Amino acid sequence: MPHITTRDGTRLYVEEAGQGTPIVFIHEYAGDFRTWEPQMRFFARTHRCVTYSQRGYPPSDVPTDPTRYGQDLARDDVVAVMDALKIDRAHVVGHSMGALTALLVGLKYPGRCLSVTAAGCGYGSSPDAKVVEETREASRQTGKMFQTEDFKSAAARYADGATRQTHKHKDPRGFAEFAQMLTEHSPVGHALTMLEVQAKRPSLWELEGELKKFTLPLLVLVGDEDDWCLESSVYLKRTVPTAGLCVIPRSGHTITSEEPAAFNAALADLIANAEAGRWMAHRGQ
Repeated sequence: MPHITTRDGTRLYVEEAGQGTPIVFIHEYAGDFRTWEPQMRFFARTHRCVTYSQRGYPPSDVPTDPTRYGQDLARDDVVAVMDALKIDRAHVVGHSMGALTALLVGLKYPGRCLSVTAAGCGYGSSPDAKVVEETREASRQTGKMFQTEDFKSAAARYADGATRQTHKHKDPRGFAEFAQMLTEHSPVGHALTMLEVQAKRPSLWELEGELKKFTLPLLVLVGDEDDWCLESSVYLKRTVPTAGLCVIPRSGHTITSEEPAAFNAALADLIANAEAGRWMAHRGQ
């Protein structure tokens, strides 16, 4: 199985398909490289598509040292994957945990991005510091759950969260596949990712000054039943000058697989306009 090695020696499992302008997909906390299969199959017809499992997610390495996890490391791992595959610039697409990572790649390494997509972005973000701390404490409790409880039981509980109910009831077969893949993850990787990334990452409101200077084409995608991320997605639309917001109706957090056709159509529109230099054409820019 193909792996690349990051600066700190962590090996990440990578798959790619197709030819053309590159697209790099960054999965959510409850996903892995397989999360993006509906997108890989669709976009590989016209683009070079890359998907990988983040550190802590088999078949990538699962470090046991907490210092080998963190939001900055997750951000730089995207660039490590691109460097190893000799990709200079790419459309960087992230979902949930991966969405904030994609945004941070765009902020730190804008020269490596053709566009950025942030789907289901912003859980734990709020202008209210008390709310931010409450969600960080919830993340710490979730991390402890994965550390101390039977992993399959904990994974099933996590999969059955409030913002995934539309997926569960709309597409039981697809939801069952998602939940099964979650049980195949690493308890160590899940615990440390939650404790060291999710519970410590910055709120979007903390990044406001940088986000106002964001210049890359940005697509913000969210399901209208995703109560975790609706307010944050609207905030991104109002804060980032180049942001376009797509709200997918009657849909929850797992929109990449819950509504792949709608997701792919919105992403295809971004990519076509970004590559033509027309993403902001309606504003005369």
